[in-house]
Amino acid sequence: MKIFKKILDFILKRQVIGTIITLIGAWIIILLFNKLISKLLVSGKNDFEVKRRKTIIDLIQSIFRYIVYIIALLIILDFFGVDTKSLIASLGVAGVVLGLALQDTVKDFISGIFLVLENYLQVGDWVTYQDFTGEVIELGLRTTKIKAFDGQVMVVANRNIDTIINASQKKANVLIEVATGYEEDTVKVEEVLKQVIEEAKSEKLILNDSEYLGINNLGAHSVDYLLKIHCDQNKRYGIRRTMLRRIKLAYEKNNLKIPYNQIEVHHGKDI
Repeated sequence: MKIFKKILDFILKRQVIGTIITLIGAWIIILLFNKLISKLLVSGKNDFEVKRRKTIIDLIQSIFRYIVYIIALLIILDFFGVDTKSLIASLGVAGVVLGLALQDTVKDFISGIFLVLENYLQVGDWVTYQDFTGEVIELGLRTTKIKAFDGQVMVVANRNIDTIINASQKKANVLIEVATGYEEDTVKVEEVLKQVIEEAKSEKLILNDSEYLGINNLGAHSVDYLLKIHCDQNKRYGIRRTMLRRIKLAYEKNNLKIPYNQIEVHHGKDI
């Protein structure tokens, strides 16, 4: 019984109750703020605007979370008798020293803010950093996370973002070369390829300035016809696969031959 009484007395202490209430209050405030800011900024007129607003939301939530954590820490320290006013004053001097020691971290924070304000990088953009290509899945105050097709995630310090190539700020041109047998009628082949493009345009799969460019090469075994497909950067690989499938089906429907490498073997006696 005495043990329970001691536990109860400990729990009812101002420091313990104050700490618990402060932590719960901080968690609730952060949760409510995140929901509110998401409702206010989540909608957009187009995909670009939605991505931009999502990035801004992530940044605002990150900054607010750090502010709440700092305030909560100061309140908890006050419960334990720490002179927070003197602490804040001393932190001003310590902050200068710490800032010099953590210059790279400060650069990351500043770069993270400017990345969003200048629309240089957004969540959902397709980028290349050194030899690593992938989608931006998280843009934080210190680091940016990029996820490749195979699931690998690279974490890049924001101060190094100026070396990243962003392919999502403009539309992509996907060039597709279609190898076709020499025996096939050129006019018919061109009509089939143009029809494939027009159908994709009508379905809003590709952009309107996609077009058939003409014969690109007279190869050893095939005539190579060239198509230019204009589309969003982050969809170009999927659209390329879709267009190749449509071309294959169109060739099968119109009995057009796609040649493949063949080996002709002669018996020695017949030569």
